[in-house]
Amino acid sequence: MNTIETIEDFALRLDCKILYKNEQSGILKIDNQADGIHNLILGFAPPILIMEQYLFSFREGNTEMFKKLLQKNRDTIHGAFVISEEGNRVLFRYTMQLQNLDFNEFESALNSLGLLVSEFSQQIIDFSKL
Repeated sequence: MNTIETIEDFALRLDCKILYKNEQSGILKIDNQADGIHNLILGFAPPILIMEQYLFSFREGNTEMFKKLLQKNRDTIHGAFVISEEGNRVLFRYTMQLQNLDFNEFESALNSLGLLVSEFSQQIIDFSKL
């Protein structure tokens, strides 16, 4: 089993739905609405796996929003809030080493995202209105 198939198997074991798969470009897109995971992109860039989920867009710089996101990053066990290269979207991002990746580590990363989204959901909604 190759790396992308292994990660796909991990996702299916966690009741995620595979929305998109492209082995050539090394991309999987998964969904698990029950856990707050929606269109999570898994990008394979050996030696790492990159997980990114779009959370919301914003129109202009808001110092208070950025301050709260950075403070929440401090509480987040796995992953962090990041801003897209275009500078107008907030994403959740987490990276892992592919070489030693096992099911428990993958599950922990998804659980961290689900917990973050559930605990911080009202603030994410509020930020998306800015």
